Amino acid sequence: MRTLRTPLRAALVAAVALVSLAAAPAPATADRTGPGGRGEPRAPEEFVALHDVAPTIRQEIRYFTPHNFAGEPIDGYRAPLCLVTEDTAQALARAQRSLLERGYTLKVYDCYRPQRAVNHFVRWAKDLDDQRMKAEFYPRVEKNRLFADGYIAEKSGHSRGSTVDITVVKLPAKPTRPYVPGEPLKPCYAPRPERFPDNSVDTGTGFDCFDTLAHTDDPRVTVEQRANRRLLKTTLERQGFTNLPEEWWHFTHKPETFPDTYFDFPVSRRSLASRH
Repeated sequence: MRTLRTPLRAALVAAVALVSLAAAPAPATADRTGPGGRGEPRAPEEFVALHDVAPTIRQEIRYFTPHNFAGEPIDGYRAPLCLVTEDTAQALARAQRSLLERGYTLKVYDCYRPQRAVNHFVRWAKDLDDQRMKAEFYPRVEKNRLFADGYIAEKSGHSRGSTVDITVVKLPAKPTRPYVPGEPLKPCYAPRPERFPDNSVDTGTGFDCFDTLAHTDDPRVTVEQRANRRLLKTTLERQGFTNLPEEWWHFTHKPETFPDTYFDFPVSRRSLASRH
């Protein structure tokens, strides 16, 4: 993509950054501590809050809310906060600077995910009577197939701290209305005007869409949707991320800081080491 030459280009980048900073979410303060707050496991010092490293990256932490495939806030998410290893945060900051130059911003849906959250997913998947969110997130997949088809597993790379679920938003970003529990649901693969509204670019499906259309290179998406997926993928690949082919939104920074460790500290600022 053609870019402007300095000093005009520099002035444009600065202006876009100021707009994004002004609209970026403040560090999360809500903290659902609940019982057992004391004595909880803590994050290693390599973990940081993404907002402290890259404050212009937007955050829409879905598992803190009921707008996800389980239809309820997920265990371990005590704040709407993105926690990642520091090298992952720095790589995301570099990718963000590249996108700001082109008038876009990153937005994360999920980052570090505690093992207790993964356990919550497993319990939910085994409860075949709970189908309240099927119409949006897995309308073409039977719930008893979620394990066999690889949509739910007992371990997640998110628990190691170097994986994020992420998308791109065109600036200036429009607000996304909140989900209202019980509202009519639309399929995650429906045309953009029919899906639940999201201020991200159109990538062909919503986030966490349990459907083959969410495969990064699925040939059925439109030219525009394919270009948007490519923008996200190439931008992150330049900073050391690899994509999970079955999910256009899923990226892992390599080499992982903790390639073999699955953590279970809560998503909360209280989990971070004191230096953060």
